[in-house]
Amino acid sequence: MSVPTAQAQQPDEGRWHEAFRRVVSGGWLVSVGAIVLAVVAGAIMIAATDEGVRTASGYFFAQPGDTFRAIGTSVGGAYAALFRGAVWDFRADDFPTAIKPLTNSLFQATPLIMAGLGVALSFRAGMFNIGGRGQMLAAAAAGAWIGFGVDMPFPWHMLLAIVAGILAGALWGGIAGLLKATTGAHEVIVTIMLNYVAFYIVSYLLATPGLLQAPGSANPKSPPMKPSAVMPDLLGQRYNVHWGFVIALLAVAFTWWLLNRSRLGFEFRAVGENPAAARVAGINVPRSTVYAMLVAGGLVGLAGVTQTLGTTTTGLTSGIDAGVGFDAITVALLGRSQPLGVLGAGILFGAFKAGGSTMQAAERVPIEIVQVVQALIVLFIAAPPLVRAVFRLPHPGAARRPRPGKPGTVEPAQVTA
Repeated sequence: MSVPTAQAQQPDEGRWHEAFRRVVSGGWLVSVGAIVLAVVAGAIMIAATDEGVRTASGYFFAQPGDTFRAIGTSVGGAYAALFRGAVWDFRADDFPTAIKPLTNSLFQATPLIMAGLGVALSFRAGMFNIGGRGQMLAAAAAGAWIGFGVDMPFPWHMLLAIVAGILAGALWGGIAGLLKATTGAHEVIVTIMLNYVAFYIVSYLLATPGLLQAPGSANPKSPPMKPSAVMPDLLGQRYNVHWGFVIALLAVAFTWWLLNRSRLGFEFRAVGENPAAARVAGINVPRSTVYAMLVAGGLVGLAGVTQTLGTTTTGLTSGIDAGVGFDAITVALLGRSQPLGVLGAGILFGAFKAGGSTMQAAERVPIEIVQVVQALIVLFIAAPPLVRAVFRLPHPGAARRPRPGKPGTVEPAQVTA
């Protein structure tokens, strides 16, 4: 009677072993490993640039403990300051002050999430959209023109400005999709050039009286947004986070539904996986290419108009994108081009942005180290074999090798061609 029990336990054991193998070989663990490696590399740079560590290392062989204590103090203090500036200020006297760093991180993450969704969607459709800056500028200009030039009650004024920004971003992204679909032009080259076109057009509009330039001003800046077009604060005036973060969450839900539950999203994924097979299956590849860039541009444009209506409400400038268009590529890569992954990656990079200034002010750590950590994350994401080798993670395509002596298993030597 004990034999059937053992045989019943063995398939169950194999099932749990297979589940564990899939977890440790998945792409998400590679992303976590990339973050860990980047943080370790950042710790090395923090220690190398710390004056106390350099002083203690001068007499390392006489008193090695001083060097290790100095390293622990510098690295621990820097990352503690990063945590205080990004998540929780444990030195604060009350809860509202202690939670403010987290709201600052969400504020910084809001445009990163939206723009990251646009880049991730284009990745899933097989295209490399690096035109986030141009799409954000086009959307910001359209949203600003509605924001200061139209008289409407709240919230219709704000909603109209948001819609105008989404349409402008979609139009700017759709140009790249149309050129790729009709002429075969590479989207990387086209989107790079469109970044410059958008920048100089917006710069011209901001420097020309009667267009976007504020009346009576000699600076390239638009008038401030009218109160009826400004996004309200989400948690009150004490915190920076506004309703744009809620819109970002809605954009995540929409993108997830589009990619996983709609026919159009299925076409995007099919074209991204294999355009030739998608064409044979009856999918109109050129049309899907245009639609994908339209939707991607609209999502990135949502980030641009959010910057105008929620962040820099005092007036539009040509630097309103603040590097978000390029940071969105990093967010999409770290999020594995998945909507929920982009949400997490956007919050992480928002925390880096919010906590980096606190780390610099409190511990005198160069802010560039945070930027290097972000760049290293991209580097390790682009080299998954390196991350798998460091953490001894199995390759996702590697077959589970059966253990000898188990019933129902086939040894590799028994397999013939």
